[in-house]
Amino acid sequence: MARRSVLFSPGDQTDLLQKAPNSGADVVVFDLEDAVAPAAKAQARETVRSVLGSIDADCEVCVRINPLDNGGVADLDALVGADSVDSVMLPKVSGPGDVGRLRDALADEGIELPILALLETAAGVLDAAAIAEQPRVDALLFGAEDLSADIGATRTDDGDEISYARQRVVLAASAAGIDAIDTLVTDYERDAYLRSETERALQFGFDGKMAIHPAQISVINESFTPSEDRIEWARRVLSASEAAEAAGRGVVAVDGEMIDAPLIEQAEQVLERAGAAGLVIEE
Repeated sequence: MARRSVLFSPGDQTDLLQKAPNSGADVVVFDLEDAVAPAAKAQARETVRSVLGSIDADCEVCVRINPLDNGGVADLDALVGADSVDSVMLPKVSGPGDVGRLRDALADEGIELPILALLETAAGVLDAAAIAEQPRVDALLFGAEDLSADIGATRTDDGDEISYARQRVVLAASAAGIDAIDTLVTDYERDAYLRSETERALQFGFDGKMAIHPAQISVINESFTPSEDRIEWARRVLSASEAAEAAGRGVVAVDGEMIDAPLIEQAEQVLERAGAAGLVIEE
């Protein structure tokens, strides 16, 4: 299952929630946290519950609850009996204990769902590895805006102030064998900047990127889908590697480049990404 694009939709707006699964996003998030004003939280739960009971989505449907000590337990009522929800997102995860408390709260409601852990505080980023290893955690998401507020950083286009945190989240997710999802671009009209940020996320090793508007989805999906040239390169690498192994040779060259184990693993990852994106990969 691909998680190239993760689109947030306000939990108190029925029309947007109903449209979100048709946006082309791999994951749509019905947001009960930041996108909903405090006075509208109770109504948003009812709205999300209603839409979850009426949609038939081809993408992953996730619900972002509030922190458990700030309305999150009540948010879980919207998930009870909702067959169309595929995962739950926990914001502001500061340590493995937050995930454990959510697991217990889900169990109390008879709910078994993958947990997407959103790391957007200094404590959460520093404890990323322990969080990633928690049972039921299926992805780490990096939230740069809240992190910057937490540590007093100034956000810049080049992103030097969040580079270390980004890499720490990727490393933790990779070590645990789960997805890593990069932070969003808040200005949805900056297509060129979104493209460069998505390409940077791909270079860092992220599996996908969060989106705040449906207009961002095509750029994100395109960047996280391997090109035909890249897929062909991966096929040549794996084919040459198999031929060399059959012939008892330990060294092989492809396109003038000596191929070793790391490049073979990269080629395998390219084909995995392509397959997850729904491309037909011929053997």
